[in-house]
Amino acid sequence: MRIDINVPMDLNGNILDDIRIKSYVPTLESLKNAKIVLLAHQSRPGKCDFTTMKSHAERITKYIGRKVQYIDDIFGSHAIKKIQSMKKGDVLLLENVRFYSEESLKRSGKEHANTHMVQSLAPLFDLYLNDAFAVSHRSQLSILGFPEVIPCGMGKLMEREIIALDKGMSGKEHPCIFVIGGIKIDDSLNVVENVLMNGYADKILFTGVVGNVVLKAAGFEIGTVNLDFIKSQGYIKEIERAKTIIDRFEDKIEMPIDVALNDNGARIDVDLSTIKKDCLPINDIGLETIVSFSNEIKKSKTVILNGPAGVFELEPFSLGTHEIIKAATHSEFSIVGGGHISAEVRRMNFEDKFFHVSTGGGACISYLAGEKLVGIESLRRDTNI
Repeated sequence: MRIDINVPMDLNGNILDDIRIKSYVPTLESLKNAKIVLLAHQSRPGKCDFTTMKSHAERITKYIGRKVQYIDDIFGSHAIKKIQSMKKGDVLLLENVRFYSEESLKRSGKEHANTHMVQSLAPLFDLYLNDAFAVSHRSQLSILGFPEVIPCGMGKLMEREIIALDKGMSGKEHPCIFVIGGIKIDDSLNVVENVLMNGYADKILFTGVVGNVVLKAAGFEIGTVNLDFIKSQGYIKEIERAKTIIDRFEDKIEMPIDVALNDNGARIDVDLSTIKKDCLPINDIGLETIVSFSNEIKKSKTVILNGPAGVFELEPFSLGTHEIIKAATHSEFSIVGGGHISAEVRRMNFEDKFFHVSTGGGACISYLAGEKLVGIESLRRDTNI
């Protein structure tokens, strides 16, 4: 079973946040009478937290109440012998699959199926389960290779993600509002185009850096320092794209009416009309916008949050993100779309107040943008997914 337990870790290899590990308890509990071998990764080559899965096995053991044995091998003789000697109810966690260089190559499923890893492991198993929604937008070996050669299916976490996101995009519960923020401008605009063209969203509320792009596209001055930041991230061309979206869907788009500037750490809320070219960095939506957006969200039946409203890591500029999260809890059907805003919801202990908090950042954005996730598509070979 492929899972995604890629978690924040300190320099000593200690796990800082284990919410992703906890999310696999339902799937593992439902398979307690099976022999389970887990495939997972931690970080990527070159990163300081690119390490073994030893700590992860210990943490899974804690949550499922039975031993999860860590194997410091992926498909060598040591791993194969351990797998062959498994008894009913045993759980093994193999080594970080990204230690094997071919894992991260972008290839087709058929190409991945011919690798040593798949050819060595597949004959040992009856079934491959993909329960790693958060990496199912990546064309990687452990995602695409096994469904080519053995029966496959999805785990409970993957199922929950798909059901929740599909319900959010069904357009059945109106008004439906998407609150789009954060820094990934191109991905965010992909989501906006998809939900507007397909009639999923009644309103799009823009915040974060993507909100600054939309303001610039609408003809507002956002200041040189903020425009330079957009340029430095490679998103300057997205301004013209945002203008096209505004022109086509003007009645469904709401942008900030004021913003919060960062004056050496102090928050200054200003009206858009007062912003000059030499203004300070915009680090949050303003107070009037917070009130307006919060009221709009509270009146909605469906709300999908994707991306923070500002630099929430800095306390004075966390207000927009926190108030929007609080407002969303009043909606009948609320989804948080992965990434930083999901982490903030959990940090606030608000996870139980939402219908669904996604474990996937990039995968969730891709799904909301209407893109087919290769990991899900690969499971269709012999299933009815």
